[in-house]
Amino acid sequence: MPRTLVLSTALLLCVAGAAAARGIDVDKVNGSIRIDSGQQAGNLTTVNGSIRVADGASADRTTTVNGSIEFGARTTIEAIETVNGSVTLGDEAKVARTVEAVNGSIRLGKGADVAGHVSNVNGRIALDAAHVGGGIETVSGDIEIGADSRVEGGLLVDKPSGWSWGKSRNPRVVIGPRAVVTGTLEFRRDVNLYVSDSAKIDKVVGATPQKFPGEQP
Repeated sequence: MPRTLVLSTALLLCVAGAAAARGIDVDKVNGSIRIDSGQQAGNLTTVNGSIRVADGASADRTTTVNGSIEFGARTTIEAIETVNGSVTLGDEAKVARTVEAVNGSIRLGKGADVAGHVSNVNGRIALDAAHVGGGIETVSGDIEIGADSRVEGGLLVDKPSGWSWGKSRNPRVVIGPRAVVTGTLEFRRDVNLYVSDSAKIDKVVGATPQKFPGEQP
């Protein structure tokens, strides 16, 4: 067999192997996407529909406009983005980059790990003994850093932009027992900030922490 043909064949096999390892992309306009347990997917994209990835499965970038995104336990993901919909990460799920929503809550289960930032505009952000490596940002959402959680990169609650009719409710921010937040906790609007007496936090700008004993304020 000619050397050029051998090289070409080897290259095609490598490309095919990489595609198989990466998984198949799924792209829809209307309709939900489901990846079964243990499967490996590529990019998952839909406009109107939810995305569900079962326990032990994996995917690359996951994006929807109108729909929720749910990853089961021990899943692995590159990045997650939704406009109108909630995001739920199961226990020990791992995200290599970021989790972003506009209008929707974000929940991280026990042992879940997000290497980058977690952000939304409206909606509760809750961590249950989870880890975020790139900080948490919101505008109008409540934040609950649950017991034994760890956040690096600080917290930011930004001020709303545009017109506002009347006085809006102050976001509620809770740093739970034995939780650790490193980096600046910056609040550009009024918030109600509660910090467990067993939690560890860095510098606070724009709010006065209210200490509490026990599990909840």
